[in-house]
Amino acid sequence: MIRTTAVPRPIRVGAAAASVAGLALLAGCAGQTTAEGTSSQPPASADAGSSSGTYKDGTYTAEGTYQTPETVEKISVTLTLESNKVTAVEVTGDPQARETEQYQSEFIGGIKDEVVGKNLDDLSVDRVGGSSLTSGGFNAAVAEIRTEAAS
Repeated sequence: MIRTTAVPRPIRVGAAAASVAGLALLAGCAGQTTAEGTSSQPPASADAGSSSGTYKDGTYTAEGTYQTPETVEKISVTLTLESNKVTAVEVTGDPQARETEQYQSEFIGGIKDEVVGKNLDDLSVDRVGGSSLTSGGFNAAVAEIRTEAAS
């Protein structure tokens, strides 16, 4: 009986530890994308907000990365700004996983309606065209563009 009781415990503890470690890993990856976008955005918005959100007119390009369950993906974001507003957007992807190709395509198809005409300080997307992870890469790229356009 001691043997029967001892055998399940290590398996249960090991499986629980593996599950917790796996969740921590996934949470860490998700947190990195969110943290990068979040930590980059407030300083740019706060600085820009104190100066009435003044950005130089022009076209800016930046890359953003985001974690999927399979791999790290990246997108390239190009925004055209005029009087602090987005007048044009172009997003190109470089999908590494087959499923990512679908999500990036849906994101690219819906992003224009979400951002054109909006003030750069107000630009932050959550889910576009059914894609939520791609938004993290987009928001990270927008944070870089804010910094560049404010220079």
